[in-house]
Amino acid sequence: MDQPRAGVHYPRSTGEFQAWFRTDEDCLDYLEWLRWPGGFTCPSCGHAGGWRLGDGRHECAACHGRTSVTAGTIFDRTRTPLTVWFTACWLFATQKDGISAQSLQRSLEIGSYPTAWAMLHRLRSVLVRPGRDRLSGIVEVDETFIGGDEPGLRGGRARGKKVLTGIAVEVFEPKGIGRCRMAVLADGSAGSLHPFVTGAVEPGATVITGAWMGYHGLARLGYVHERRSQRAARARGDDPGELLPAVHRVASLAKRWLLGTHQGSVDEAHLPAYLDEFVFRFNRRRSASRGMVFYRVLELAAGHDPVRFQDLLAGKKPRPAPRARGWGHPPSLERPVANRPWRTGELQLQLPIPLRLSEYPRRWLSEAVPVYAAPDQDVCGVDM
Repeated sequence: MDQPRAGVHYPRSTGEFQAWFRTDEDCLDYLEWLRWPGGFTCPSCGHAGGWRLGDGRHECAACHGRTSVTAGTIFDRTRTPLTVWFTACWLFATQKDGISAQSLQRSLEIGSYPTAWAMLHRLRSVLVRPGRDRLSGIVEVDETFIGGDEPGLRGGRARGKKVLTGIAVEVFEPKGIGRCRMAVLADGSAGSLHPFVTGAVEPGATVITGAWMGYHGLARLGYVHERRSQRAARARGDDPGELLPAVHRVASLAKRWLLGTHQGSVDEAHLPAYLDEFVFRFNRRRSASRGMVFYRVLELAAGHDPVRFQDLLAGKKPRPAPRARGWGHPPSLERPVANRPWRTGELQLQLPIPLRLSEYPRRWLSEAVPVYAAPDQDVCGVDM
C-alpha cells in the first residue's frame, strides 16, 4: 500500500470512527490488518502462511508456532478492552493539544488512574519511528531549561532542579518552520551537545547556534556551522532574542503545552516521553486529516515491542487521582443500543401547563388579575 486513503484505511471523522469500531471484534480485525496487511506472517520464523484457530490465535504452517494478534505489540497481555484502547488512541491522536491521564480516566470510565496513565505512556513510547529522517537544510540548534524559575538560583546554565533540553528546528527561506527534534541533555558540554546534533541533523546541513563553547567542533563533524553571538548583537543594538527565533518559538510552545495540557505536572524521569509526544504533534501540525494521525499511531503500536508497566515506572509509582470512582479495568465500550432512554425515563415531567410558550400570556394575566386604573394611569397602574 503506497498511501493510505481516508474513508478506506482510516476513519475521516469521529462519527465514522464510532461506526467502524463498535465492538472489540472490529478493533481486533483492524489491528490484524495493520500488523499483517498481506496476510499472516509468523513473527518467529517469518514464514507467510498459516491458519486461524478456534480461540482466535494463528498457527504458522511452517514452525507450527501459535500467536495472537496482540502478542508482541503494546497491547500484549492487556486486560483493557480494545474498544477502550482505540478510543484512547483516537482522543490522543485527534485532539490538538492531546489529553491528560485524568481526563482520559474520566472520559472512558477507567476506575484506576495508573491504568489511564500507563495507556498514554505506552502510546508515547511508540511515537519515535525507527530510522526516521534527520533534519536537513538550515537548522537552528539551542538549549533551554524546562522547569521554571527557582528563587536564589543564578541564571545562565545553572541547572538546579530544572532539566536542560536540546532543541533543533528546521528553518525555511524566506520564512517558515519545518520539523523539530527535542531531547534531554545531561549538561551543556560538547560531549552532550555533539551527539544530540549528529542524531538530529543530517550531515552537510547548515547548523546555526549561539556562541556557546559546547558547539565548537561541529564543522569537523560535517556541518556548515554558523555562530551567532548575543554579546555582538547587543553591541550592534539588536535584540539577542531574535538571533534564533525559530528555536525560541518552539521552546515556548513546548513549555506552554506542558503547562496547559498537563498542568506542568511532569516528572523529570518521564520528560523525554512528553517531549517525543510534543515533537510528534508539532511535526504533524499541518496534517489535513486527524484520522491519518490516528492511523500512524496505531501502525507504530502494532509494530512495537511490548511495554510493561514496570518499564514505565521511574522511581515512585504514579499517584492516584483524588475521588476515583473505584479501582479496576474499564468496561468495554461495546454497548447495546440505548433505545432512546430520554423518552422512556421514569422521571418525565407531568405538568398541567405547557413547557414551552409560543407567546407571552397577556390574556391570561388580564383575566386573572383585575386592574383598576385611574384616568391618568395605564392598565398596569403606573403613571404615564
